[in-house]
Amino acid sequence: MAISLIDFLFEIFAFLDKLGYVGLAITSLLSSALFIPFPLPVIVFTMGANMNPILVAIIASLFSTIGSSVKYLLGLGGKEILQKKYEKEITKVRQAFERYNFFWWLFAVGLTPFPDDPVSIFCGIVKYDFKKYFLSMLLGRLVLYTIVSVAGYYSISSLVKIINVIT
Repeated sequence: MAISLIDFLFEIFAFLDKLGYVGLAITSLLSSALFIPFPLPVIVFTMGANMNPILVAIIASLFSTIGSSVKYLLGLGGKEILQKKYEKEITKVRQAFERYNFFWWLFAVGLTPFPDDPVSIFCGIVKYDFKKYFLSMLLGRLVLYTIVSVAGYYSISSLVKIINVIT
């Protein structure tokens, strides 16, 4: 018996709905910590429809930022390998990060639903201030996931009606 993509997604969402906020936290953490593309905005949209959308946004933002920090630390560890060969270049890039206020650039990266793997690793390599990195990514994601979860809260019933018409 073949299962359609929509049925599969509904099964995943039903499972996460049973786990509630804990399931959202685990999903957010793993989706950002692993190098596997995962549709976290879709999960946030759906869970925002069934739960408190502001709490959904906060949990998804916090745990996905913690997950991305794993990649920052990976870059920080890789810095030791690259430092010997590219010390001058890494120093120049770190200075550019500070001089051109990269906090807001990282905020913009956090604001998009695109994977931040290269940016997070690069921030670790150039030893960008971890507190600034974490805060900028967290704030960007908080804005993104608040919009997504509130949109889910207000529009999921319309989406269900459309899917029922299609199927």
